[in-house]
Amino acid sequence: MIPGGGQPNMQQLLEQAQKMQQDLAKAQEELARTEVDGQAGGGLVKATVTGGGELRGLVIDPKAVDPEDTETLADLVVAAVAAANENAQNLQQQKLGPLAQGLGGGSGIPGLPF
Repeated sequence: MIPGGGQPNMQQLLEQAQKMQQDLAKAQEELARTEVDGQAGGGLVKATVTGGGELRGLVIDPKAVDPEDTETLADLVVAAVAAANENAQNLQQQKLGPLAQGLGGGSGIPGLPF
């Protein structure tokens, strides 16, 4: 309800919803281009993912490579990618959270993880 007892202007509401959707799409595009890092083993393994969670790079320090212990290296890679993805999710919530709340709280909006 509009203060004063009037009905909401449907055209205005539709325009506001369209603007929010455009802002959300723009933020999602920006996230897809933004790269976020994560690391493990004190920086021996570093992973780079996009804000959308796509793995873009992996740097392994030669000190982490032991032919007798590939399990530890694999664990470090998994941990670095997980850390990068966690940072990407935090970035998503920072960028998309306020927009999603403006569109109804985020639940039920396709493509949003929160």
